[in-house]
Amino acid sequence: MTSALLIGPALLLGGVLIASGALKLRRPADLTEFDQLGVPTALRRQWIAAAHPWGELLLGVVLLVAGGWIGALAALAATLLMAAYLVLLSRARRATPDASCACFGSSKKITTVTIARNAWLSLLGALAFVAAWALPVLGGPLAALAGDGWAWLLVVLAGAATVALVMWPEPVDAVAAAPQASGVGDAAGADGELDYIRSITPAVPVTMSNGSTQTLRELSSARPMLMLAVSATCGSCTSTIESRERWRELLPEIDIRLVMTAAPDETEIAERAHPMSMHDPDRRVAPSLGYTSTPSAVLFGMDGMLAGGPVSGADAIREFVGDVYESLHGERPPA
Repeated sequence: MTSALLIGPALLLGGVLIASGALKLRRPADLTEFDQLGVPTALRRQWIAAAHPWGELLLGVVLLVAGGWIGALAALAATLLMAAYLVLLSRARRATPDASCACFGSSKKITTVTIARNAWLSLLGALAFVAAWALPVLGGPLAALAGDGWAWLLVVLAGAATVALVMWPEPVDAVAAAPQASGVGDAAGADGELDYIRSITPAVPVTMSNGSTQTLRELSSARPMLMLAVSATCGSCTSTIESRERWRELLPEIDIRLVMTAAPDETEIAERAHPMSMHDPDRRVAPSLGYTSTPSAVLFGMDGMLAGGPVSGADAIREFVGDVYESLHGERPPA
């Protein structure tokens, strides 16, 4: 029993980290996912996203084969990593009930189980840190195994393999794998192929920042409208919120409006001058338009039809705005 308490946490956490890193290598994360989870701006770097799965793999291996101060250092790093995941996931779920994460290589909705899982993994890391000092520096948990312990190791590794197989994303066909529509303007491109299937702008009512009520269709009937769905408590929305004035200068032909679920008097980013912000405390807009996270963007045409989107994630929105500009001006916007 004592042996199990010493080696169990490191073996379990090491197996999970190896499975997680391997799954992430199959579908590397991008900066959009970092944005959506509210990763600090200083850490939103492409090289960090690329190195992330390799770091998890390395950490998992060290937890399995090292003890003493090396194992303790690895366990401390794993504990801090799991705790950081826990904080990010908890914040993302509070900010956006439908938030998702690619924790094991495929995007899944953040639930209570997700939060509990990462709390458990953080606890395993802390236990592994305490136990590491009693394990041999070279060999760690594996060297501490003896006799029928090897049978237990096989069970643990089989468990990790089962987790990896269960969570491995299934192949999808070309249609399902197609990127989210971000077409602008016409439904057909220059080559005559269908680029974007337009749909009717829903007549969903929203509350304007001055307290009046209008529908999305009414708001976009006089001028095209680019709607930016954001939240003041969403860390990944920061760059989108900060970029809105520059985009308004780039696209004076379009009303660029923020929409948020908070009431006008409950958020610091309500805009009371034209173009006024829109408020959706009853949460009707997102289901009507088909996006599930913030930040997201949708372009509305004056003809009562959607002209582009929805697209989600700060990087995708930035690219989308560039597409709108190019559609109107024939070139990409200045950097």
